[in-house]
Amino acid sequence: MITASQKPINEIIELVEPYKKLLILGCGTCVKTCFAGGEDEVAVLASALKLSFKKMARPIEIEELTIERQCENEFIQEASPGIARNDAVLSLACGAGVQAMAKRFAKEVVLPGLNTTFIGIQESPGIFTEECSGCGNCSLATFGSICPVTRCAKKLLNGPCGGSQKGFCEIDPDTPCAWHLIIERLTTLGQLDNLKTYIPPKNWNTSLSGGPRKLIREDHII
Repeated sequence: MITASQKPINEIIELVEPYKKLLILGCGTCVKTCFAGGEDEVAVLASALKLSFKKMARPIEIEELTIERQCENEFIQEASPGIARNDAVLSLACGAGVQAMAKRFAKEVVLPGLNTTFIGIQESPGIFTEECSGCGNCSLATFGSICPVTRCAKKLLNGPCGGSQKGFCEIDPDTPCAWHLIIERLTTLGQLDNLKTYIPPKNWNTSLSGGPRKLIREDHII
């Protein structure tokens, strides 16, 4: 799940101030789950903006809409009438959703209302943790399905650093040591021998450091 958080209200006000008609467009999947971009967040943000602009004696018309996903054309099309009625779109989607909307509506202003943070999971209500860096070369099978690239602060691939204390990271004492978790899980699975194989330095060509990436599934291309 892609997680995000809403930009500070003052920053949003500055972004939308030039426009008299605004569509706040929510996204009903990932960012809804992390309480950043669903119907409720759209409604709360719309109310906050209306109140702020009223205090500034500055008229603004705000329309609210939430579609299932802003990253897929199938759902993006549902926003067409609302976008046509307004001067700008404030997208409460991840960065991919914002760019997908801008690509689909090339002549319309699409503004980001969220800061995209990471790919993660919901640990408990209101708490989300980063689990995947999208490095493009997954080795989870070796590490008992626990990612040292993301969850080890030092991104170590051949065992722990030796600085952890009682199973927690020396860099952040509130974060469990990824290698402690890996060793515990491999022991439980009877796969501790996985760690006897030396893992060479990671090839980062598949990661973001190599520029924008593209996934091609030829079996789905029409």
